[in-house]
Amino acid sequence: MPAQTSMLHIRVEDDIKEQANAALSAMGLSMSDAVRLFLRRVVIDQAFPLELKVPNAETRAAMEESRAMMAARSARFASADEMFADLEKNSSQ
Repeated sequence: MPAQTSMLHIRVEDDIKEQANAALSAMGLSMSDAVRLFLRRVVIDQAFPLELKVPNAETRAAMEESRAMMAARSARFASADEMFADLEKNSSQ
């Protein structure tokens, strides 16, 4: 006898839905498959299946800096090459 099912409605931004759908399709999963998998893990583990952490002070500062830069439409680097050069310079420290 088939299991009784219920309809679940959620709201998500269009671009997130499209990107998630593309990623899931590449994995051979539908959006419904992914939600069912997520909910099964909640039931089995009796916990949220992803690790959630409160960001530390350094991460919060970086997030605020990023938000301010996006709001001001300014970037720390003029080009990707400049950014990679800075990463290489600072990765050896």
